Amino acid sequence: MLHALDASEGRRRRRKRDQTPDSIGLSLKRDVLEKIIAEDPEPEAFEAWLLDLVLHTPGSGGLRAMCQDILQEYRLAQQDPRFSEWLAEGAPSDDALPEGQLTGRGATCASDAGSCDRSA
Repeated sequence: MLHALDASEGRRRRRKRDQTPDSIGLSLKRDVLEKIIAEDPEPEAFEAWLLDLVLHTPGSGGLRAMCQDILQEYRLAQQDPRFSEWLAEGAPSDDALPEGQLTGRGATCASDAGSCDRSA
């Protein structure tokens, strides 16, 4: 899921409006995901772990929203094998790349080079 956040950050950087709220939300979500990785809650206790995090954090409206988002994605990964596989592959997305590079699944292209390396 951290790799998927990189893609979100890439999309955020390309927007033409004030992106401060987006940046704050993505940063908060990254913090929660890093806590999940560090503490490694058991799958059957994951929802309770998120709830405990929210309940023990003062002023946690934004945190609650990010935890709900993470829980929704967690449940989707449990139910949708394609989403789970995409996450396991590192959540590949063109939006995670620096501007000027294009990729497709299994291909990496430099936009000015005119050719692609399909072995990537």
